[in-house]
Amino acid sequence: MKFKTKISKTEGNKHSIRGKNLLELIEKHSFTDVIFLLLRGDIPNEKEKALLEAMLVASVENGLEAPSLFVPRVVAASGNDMHVALAAGMLAIGSKHGGAGEQAAMLLASNLSATDIVAQERIVPGFGHKIYKEEDLRARALFEKAKSLGFSPPAGGCYFKKAYEIEAKLAEKKGKKLPLNIDGAIAAVMLELRFDPRLGKAFFLIARIVAMASHVKEEMEQQNSYYRLDETEIQNEE
Repeated sequence: MKFKTKISKTEGNKHSIRGKNLLELIEKHSFTDVIFLLLRGDIPNEKEKALLEAMLVASVENGLEAPSLFVPRVVAASGNDMHVALAAGMLAIGSKHGGAGEQAAMLLASNLSATDIVAQERIVPGFGHKIYKEEDLRARALFEKAKSLGFSPPAGGCYFKKAYEIEAKLAEKKGKKLPLNIDGAIAAVMLELRFDPRLGKAFFLIARIVAMASHVKEEMEQQNSYYRLDETEIQNEE
């Protein structure tokens, strides 16, 4: 079995990541720097680093109601180890929760205009939210962060500009607002930072797994018995 890689190299006791010595990275660089190095291939400038860190903070935790947080707690309470519960939480990420960033990035990166996207797509990924009906404040905060850091054009970055154009066109078509959500904002940030759109779910998980671990740890500390639905919570259909 042989693999080919340009990512890392080990010779004796010397390990390098994309040509940079690991010991040097430990001494001089942050974890965010190494995310860029691994996923984009280079070290970021300060404004790029700040925007990615803001995106990770925005994605890390959004309440126990989210599947990626209550699922690992259910699995932990059933008597499983930390890594098993975390794996269950990761598997709770899908196209309807935390996973639309990849699809949204593909659309934002395409040559299609906002009008064309809304006309062609029945459901536009990255827009609308079950709780945030008028605005996802996490998305707005990331837009404001991009703007404050000087990403151009003046609207806070060309991908955010396109995203908000889509939001406006969706409102015209649907007769109600479907706000840019955290997945769509992740997509815009990824593209502003020149990351591959296929990394959408990965970026959500890089952040969210920290909160997952916190919730699983709390569940273990509480020593709860396993969770079981009450019969009143089940609607039987004839």
